[in-house]
This record gives sequence, structure tokens and C-alpha cells, in this order.
Amino acid sequence: MAGEFSKFEEQAIVIPEGKIQMRIAGEGEPLLLLHGELGFPGWMRYHRTLSEQFRVMAPSHPGYDESDRLDWAMHISDLAGVYLQVLDDLELSGVKMVGFSMGGWLAAEMAAMDPGKFSKLVLVGPMGVKPEKGEIYDLFLNVATEFLEESFLNPNSVEEYATIRPDEPSPEQEELWEVGREQSARLAWKPFMYNPTLPYLLRRLKTLQTLIVSGKQDSIVPLDSLRIYNESIPGSSLSLIDQSGHRPEIEKPEEFLKLVTNFLK
Repeated sequence: MAGEFSKFEEQAIVIPEGKIQMRIAGEGEPLLLLHGELGFPGWMRYHRTLSEQFRVMAPSHPGYDESDRLDWAMHISDLAGVYLQVLDDLELSGVKMVGFSMGGWLAAEMAAMDPGKFSKLVLVGPMGVKPEKGEIYDLFLNVATEFLEESFLNPNSVEEYATIRPDEPSPEQEELWEVGREQSARLAWKPFMYNPTLPYLLRRLKTLQTLIVSGKQDSIVPLDSLRIYNESIPGSSLSLIDQSGHRPEIEKPEEFLKLVTNFLK
């Protein structure tokens, strides 16, 4: 059964200003997966596993990878509006959505704009909320490889770490990382990686079942940010995965997938 969904179909979703690169696999209820600040990480174990139970939709955000950049989109909320229009055009409703890191911020903005569009929401190590204690890691002070290394607690024990952070990245991969950093800077430079109004807007999610997940040893997004998310979204739950950094979906895939699939089902 798993082998049937081990591969994905790639599509170009047409929008007025160009196209969005989309990967689709599996059958069943739609599950939208939103990547983080460096672009699509590759078709990982969590993509494959989730596609056994859901129709996984994994786009590259406008300006990342092979998706066209939108010159007018200057904030995460702008991308949120674009994606909501795409879901409208695809006539999708009751969508389950999982966002990772900056993609978690994007997912939160989308849900706050149109909570009725979604049936379940999972935010994994989400940026987007300013912590009262600590600071969100400054991606732009360090190169992409250093940021990726800092995202894991024990990278040497992670099976897919070499996929995320190769010892010798190809020139093409390094270029994609830099394009991702540039686009993230356009969208989230000031204020840095957060929206000061988002905690107030998240009150709209009172009827949307929401799970917030992070590695307990996350050194990228302070746990205080997650506390604020949890307190701002009525009825939400917060789960921390021990012995994991910022990427529990990669570092602790079994625990992550059990937690998330149980919630989504």
C-alpha cells in the first residue's frame, strides 16, 4: 500500500501572475503542507507516510524553488491571501493544514483570515509570534547550512539529515537556499519573523481544532512563542517532542507522525 503513494505528481497551479509548483500524492481528504523559510525540503518520510491516508498537497510558495515570485507580495499575509484564492479556485473546503516553521506562520495567517475553510490545523515550530522570552533565530546572520545544523538537536542520529543538509551541497541546492533566504527576507525582515497583530487575530480560530507541535529542545523558535500561540488560539493543544530540535518531523518522525496523524484523523 505504501509503495503506491511513495511518489508524487508534480503540477503547475496557474495564478494571475504566473504559477505555483505543487506536488500531489495520495487519496482522501485534502491535506495542505506548507514548507519553511528555505523552500521545499524534498519528498520526505512524513510526506510519504501522510500520503497513505490523505491527499497530500505540498506547494513551493511563490518566490521559492520553481514557483514564480510575486513582486507585489511583501508580507506573509500576502501569501496567505494567494493560497486562499488557490483553494477557492480548486473548490476545496474542509482542508486539513500543516505548516512548518515560517510555513506555520503562513498557515496561522490563512486560518485567521478564513477559519471556515479548514477542518484541522497543525503548527509545527511556527514563527510569526514575538516571544516575551528569548528571540527567534536570525536566519540572515548565518548561511543556510549553519541554520540547518542549528535546527537539529542530534543531527548525526537523524536518518534524513543528509537529505536536508548534504555534506557537499550542489551549486543548484545552494542557489535554491539563497533564493529562499532572499524571499524570506522580503516577507519577514521587519518586524523580524513575526506579525505583532497575529495573537489578536488568532482568536478567530475558536472553532478550529488546532495542534501546536515543536521539539522540546528547539533552538530556532523559543518555546515562549508556542506558549503565546497556545494561549491565543482558544481550545488549542501544545505538544513538545523530547530530544528534538526545530525539525521534529525529520528528527523524530515516528513520534511526530503518530501525534499528527492521530490528531488529523
